[in-house]
Amino acid sequence: MGKLLGNLNTAILTGVVLLVVMALGLHHAQLDGGYAVPFTLFLHVLSGIVWIGLLYYFNLVQIPTMPKVPAELKGGVSKYIAPEALFWFRWGAIATLVTGLAVAGLKGYMAEAFTLQDGFRPIGIGMYLAIIMAANVWMIIWPNQQRALGLVPADDAVKASSARTAMLASRTNFVLSLPMLYGMVTQMYLPG
Repeated sequence: MGKLLGNLNTAILTGVVLLVVMALGLHHAQLDGGYAVPFTLFLHVLSGIVWIGLLYYFNLVQIPTMPKVPAELKGGVSKYIAPEALFWFRWGAIATLVTGLAVAGLKGYMAEAFTLQDGFRPIGIGMYLAIIMAANVWMIIWPNQQRALGLVPADDAVKASSARTAMLASRTNFVLSLPMLYGMVTQMYLPG
């Protein structure tokens, strides 16, 4: 078991194999055009877990803990952990946005959601918030984190300013994530 789970790529492959077995076992009769919506929704939720999970990690764990980390250890976080986490964070945002828009398109409610029509307001508000959050990731958080972490050249004053800007943008996304998730989750049960 340690060999199987000790390697990330093997663990991912094992999860995918189990997913395929489950999908074929439970839904083999539905693997036609009608399967596109639930599978795209699955990818949307999976991507969202990666994106929002990392957002919560940054805001609930990394940001509050970094001031307590001894100076000689901070390089381990900023050089190794943060860049890797930010890779999954920013691409999780794109994957979540693309799959979410795909679900709206496949289900035929994109126009209704974006125009906040009756019965589509929660999902529409959630979609707008998600778009703002994804733009925030790519246009504010990532460029500022690149400077703050020394991934691109910047002097110490710019690094400090960029770190603060990235933190505030991340905290903004943290705040927006709550109404965004509420809109996404309640749409099916409490359309407004």
